[in-house]
Amino acid sequence: MASFPEKMSLQMISAIQNSSLIQPGFSLLNFDGHVFLFGQKGWPKRSCPTGIFLLDFKKDELKLKPAYFSKDSCYLPPLRYPAICILKSSAAQPEKCQYIIHGGKTPNNELSDKLYIISLVSKNNKKVTFRCTEKELIGEVPEARYGHTISEVHRQGKNMMVIIGGRSYMSLGQRTTESWNSVVDCMPDIFLIDLEFGCCTSYTLPDLQSGFSFHLCLARNDTLYIIGGHSIQNNTRPPNLYRIKIDLPLGSPAVSCCALPGGISVSSAIVTQTNNNEFVVIGGYHSDNQKRMVCNTINLEDNKIEIMEREAPEWTPEIKHCKIWFGSDMGNGAILFGIPGDNRQLTSDSNYFYILKCHGEDDQEAEQMVQVCSQSSTEDAGESTPFEDSEELTFSFDINDIDTYNEGDEEDEEDSGYWITCSAGCDIDINTWVPLYSTELNKPAMIFCSSEGGHWVHAQCMDLSEDTLIHLSQVSIKYFCTEHIHLARGLQTPKETPPLEKKPMKSLRKKKTMKIFTPAKKSFIRKLFE
Repeated sequence: MASFPEKMSLQMISAIQNSSLIQPGFSLLNFDGHVFLFGQKGWPKRSCPTGIFLLDFKKDELKLKPAYFSKDSCYLPPLRYPAICILKSSAAQPEKCQYIIHGGKTPNNELSDKLYIISLVSKNNKKVTFRCTEKELIGEVPEARYGHTISEVHRQGKNMMVIIGGRSYMSLGQRTTESWNSVVDCMPDIFLIDLEFGCCTSYTLPDLQSGFSFHLCLARNDTLYIIGGHSIQNNTRPPNLYRIKIDLPLGSPAVSCCALPGGISVSSAIVTQTNNNEFVVIGGYHSDNQKRMVCNTINLEDNKIEIMEREAPEWTPEIKHCKIWFGSDMGNGAILFGIPGDNRQLTSDSNYFYILKCHGEDDQEAEQMVQVCSQSSTEDAGESTPFEDSEELTFSFDINDIDTYNEGDEEDEEDSGYWITCSAGCDIDINTWVPLYSTELNKPAMIFCSSEGGHWVHAQCMDLSEDTLIHLSQVSIKYFCTEHIHLARGLQTPKETPPLEKKPMKSLRKKKTMKIFTPAKKSFIRKLFE
């Protein structure tokens, strides 16, 4: 194999706020050069109910800023290891860019069989709004799965979505208490989805005998190339290389498959596109305890694929010696990946993150490329090493790591007023603040003090109960904070208090009424004792 001459650059991100949200199985979405995180750790909080964050890179620092959904959007859970691809028909028009998301794992380890479409509605310096819609599928709907791929094929104005591979739970009849979370490879069927009507059709191909997951899938026109993958049934990573041709006539599509030589043995690798016909493969695993440190360049042409080895970046000692790594494609020939940090450190950031650029910084054409390849997320953290299995079964997390966001660089003066020091005892910190009232979203509740020229104070610093805060917001009365409460007392005229009505005290002992016995009763009692 020939070696590619161009070197790749590796940059470590020194500071990431809320890095605990980035976990194995996350995905990245590129909308017009802006990268968004999807698949956060745990369920979303009120400070970011969508679970989607804008990655704000400044030099070697990374900040996560919450994104929002439009009112007509459906609910989208945070899914790990889903199948994601961008619609090629929208890649040429960034303002109409759309991503397709299928399957994945929820924080409760439930598998999804739903298909979502995400598009960008609006974006400015303060707020990013998406629209998310769920597409109802009918026909031979693929079962709930993860670790699979979804790709778009097109020919002569007609397009189809293709789902291949993945893992799912055992059928209910086979699952026991001990094997409730055991997964198996899905059947190696090919699913075609008509995105306009939601019709699904499955195809069984004789060349695909066994299931696989965490593979790579590259699409060019009406042809797919399947590379690598992991078979959980026999725990192998065979050097698969399949070419799947999907003929899209006016009638029913015809699907054919053939095995090609020259494949590579890899699973959970990350692929990024550097130009129209060139892809770069980074990372992955040779086996459960052996990372794949070599890199490859893949050239796609009509009915032809060429896989070449290329020079890898200068991996740091931490990357070389770590057991696992995980990441996702940022688009534009860049990759974000992380490695586990030192567990002995008493820090909330348990992972270290790097950005790998697969092309020169002066390559303007490559900078404008948009990701049009499909790949499964990096391998499930529950099925490679014992370390990853412990990560997979951990559902608890610190709320202080979830609901802290840095808004210090916001330029809006009205917005920055939420983070003032309102009083001597004010302890509202932008980096550690957690919502207290149900009316709060991602900013602390404030109330106006009417002293002198007036000023705003935090309701939490004033020890206001939620009922009091809601009452003050609904009535038209003046409020004075704790530092100016003496002014309010001086303005009020004390009212005459009526004398208390004294009620007569009740006697502690009640006099019991004496029972009077008649002569007949007396004689009867006397006879009893005699």
